Amino acid sequence: MAYERSQFRIMGDRSLLVELGDRISPDVNQRVRELFVMLEKNPVKGVLETIPAYRSLLVIYDPLITNTILLQHQIKDLQKKSEVVDTPEPKTVEIPVVYGGEFGADLEWVARYHKTTTEEVVQLHTAKTYQVYMIGFTPGFPYMGELPERLATPRRETPRTTIPEGSVGIAQRQTGIYPVESPGGWHILGRTPMKLFNPLQIPPTLLEMGDLVRFFPIEEGEFKQWQQ
Repeated sequence: MAYERSQFRIMGDRSLLVELGDRISPDVNQRVRELFVMLEKNPVKGVLETIPAYRSLLVIYDPLITNTILLQHQIKDLQKKSEVVDTPEPKTVEIPVVYGGEFGADLEWVARYHKTTTEEVVQLHTAKTYQVYMIGFTPGFPYMGELPERLATPRRETPRTTIPEGSVGIAQRQTGIYPVESPGGWHILGRTPMKLFNPLQIPPTLLEMGDLVRFFPIEEGEFKQWQQ
């Protein structure tokens, strides 16, 4: 649930964690987005960066300019004064995915785990519109939720050392996309030809916190066409 009052936790000598709730939910995440926007529109002296997550916002500051006690008072005052916050309108992005085969090494395992068919796994995964709760792990990696209950799947017992760029995975009730080649412990259902991270573009990530995502299946032969 969302906290009635924000909770503050000291994270080292230059970071303050502001917790807005105790669970993953669209309502709590919306409050995180609102606080993130508040601090962008009303810069606080000494704050260097703010990093939003599922239910919290990490505030990184310069300890030579400010401190955690002062920051807590400033954030509380800002929340009291800002009754209505205009957060950016989320964009909806449709993501093509080749499911199974060499592109989705775990699709059959996930189907067996849920005692169903690979076709139903794909149908369940593409049936929902997902909210991007946060970006993290690697540049541009979107943590999205929530999967249908029937598709909730534990992480792999042994993570892979290499996951190809564009791989679409699931873990618990989350789904995500690996924007770059990296290790990973999520079950891989497929792969998208869309590029999620490009450091030469502004913004460098295709998806941002609050965006909405829908997946749709394409054939293996269409993969290169979509890349082009």
